[in-house]
Amino acid sequence: MKQKANPFLSIGGTISAAVTALIIMGYFWTPYDPTAMESGKFLPPSLEHLLGTDNFGRDIFSRVLQGAGTSFLIAVCVVLIGCVFGILIGSFCGYYGGAADLILTRICDSITAFPSILLALVIITVMGQGTYNIVIALGILFIPSFARIVRGEFARCRDLNYIKSARLMGVGSGRIMFTHILPNTWPVLLSAITIGFNNAILSEASMSFLGLGIQPPHASLGSMLSDSQTYLKSAPWYALGTGGAIILLILGFSLLAEGLQRTSKTV
Repeated sequence: MKQKANPFLSIGGTISAAVTALIIMGYFWTPYDPTAMESGKFLPPSLEHLLGTDNFGRDIFSRVLQGAGTSFLIAVCVVLIGCVFGILIGSFCGYYGGAADLILTRICDSITAFPSILLALVIITVMGQGTYNIVIALGILFIPSFARIVRGEFARCRDLNYIKSARLMGVGSGRIMFTHILPNTWPVLLSAITIGFNNAILSEASMSFLGLGIQPPHASLGSMLSDSQTYLKSAPWYALGTGGAIILLILGFSLLAEGLQRTSKTV
């Protein structure tokens, strides 16, 4: 039977691949120094400056590349922390159950009960500003969502016949958990990772927008969007270029997540 085409997966994958390629390029090369005030202020988009210049005469395209790269790297680290610790907690709770499951689940529920951005702002206020503190704060907040998904899958699989057979054959619990059950969670976990990546980018941009994220002179999409509000009438390209970068970044991975979810349902 021929599998139906998945436009979400193809379009999302294309956008995500193109944006990721630009971000990787930005780590090694940008048309101008993102922090250098070399050009005139508020120059409109042109072949020389693709997205124009900002209020300090800095090239917006170069700063968007640097800011997107920073957001991308933070999102990867945040998702990695949330996914690794979420898998460890969720697999333990889902496989063994009992009092430990109840306690850890209630802790995760307590964390998710608070608005994530508000809780992240509280953690940053206590720990102080800085890239590492942002990663730690957001990483902690992302653990419960991954733990819930993994716990549900482990609780579903632990009583299946092939798991019972493995126990009867004397296979250890660790091997059962991470060799037999964990691979079956990847179709669901992969789409959760993609969605979590989007949420991490939005969270970092929101914190930078409020002035608690990446600090100047380093570029951040959130802080750039915040600065551009003042110049919406005189230099609309500042907000359009920065906002468009965030939209493309989020849109690509959102479509990719939707495509992965639809693919996992048909498998």
